[in-house]
Amino acid sequence: MSSERIALLGAIAGFTIFLGLPVGRIRNPAPRLKAFLNALAIGILLFLLWDVLSHTLEPIEAALVLVAVDHEGGWATFAGLAAVAVVGLVIGVMSLTYYDRWMGRRSFGTAPGVSSGPGAAAISGLHTPDAAIPAARGRLLDTPARRLAFLIAVGIGLHNFSEGLAIGQSAAKGEISLAVLLIVGFGLHNATEGFGIVAPLAGDEHPPSWGFLALLGLIGGGPTFLGTLVGQSVVNDYLFVTFLALAAGSILYVILQLLRVAFKLGYREILMWGILTGMLAGFATDLVLVAAGG
Repeated sequence: MSSERIALLGAIAGFTIFLGLPVGRIRNPAPRLKAFLNALAIGILLFLLWDVLSHTLEPIEAALVLVAVDHEGGWATFAGLAAVAVVGLVIGVMSLTYYDRWMGRRSFGTAPGVSSGPGAAAISGLHTPDAAIPAARGRLLDTPARRLAFLIAVGIGLHNFSEGLAIGQSAAKGEISLAVLLIVGFGLHNATEGFGIVAPLAGDEHPPSWGFLALLGLIGGGPTFLGTLVGQSVVNDYLFVTFLALAAGSILYVILQLLRVAFKLGYREILMWGILTGMLAGFATDLVLVAAGG
């Protein structure tokens, strides 16, 4: 199979994320449905966090076994990969923390009584106070719900770039059948991620435009295609670990914000069912990759 076809299939695998995005335009959902969608997003992201961290550790553990057990190579490789993972995790968490605080001040700094910074979305219940609308109107990320959806898309996009790297690197090694199976598995997997991105948008007073949803889809799904292109020409554990660690940090930050929203919404039983549903959906789609040996 040609490189162009592998890249095309990688794009398809990434853009299945668009299947779940229309949920973001639901108007006036019942409070229980809103709570369930928020919990579903948490469950999907919890699975992704586990998945990302486990894949991040694989090359680090392999380097450690190589030097400590097999007595080959050197400690520098292990130390380098471990350092990259730690730095990437810190940057992933803290960059979104400071970015969210900056956006909160920028959007609502002129409105009295409006909370800003990390967790502003949780405090405001993912709705824009009327006093803040004039100051924020016309801006792309003009509500806490949109900012949170954007941050989720960024975290998932970093994760999907690493998935694209796996597809491209498999193809580069001549393992075409594995690459195709990875594409199918990631395509199924990414279809669930669209729901996770737009869950905060469901029921927002100002429903997102189709253009904004398309932008979220490009941010979340487009990196799969880019990663496929890069992976076919570059096979590098440091690059792989870097993007996985960045993804883990950003996903961790978003999970904490969604949990604050969930506790504000109430419905503890629905929260648990939604989280379990999201996690089980992630594990179910991941079984395709296990069957493929990926």
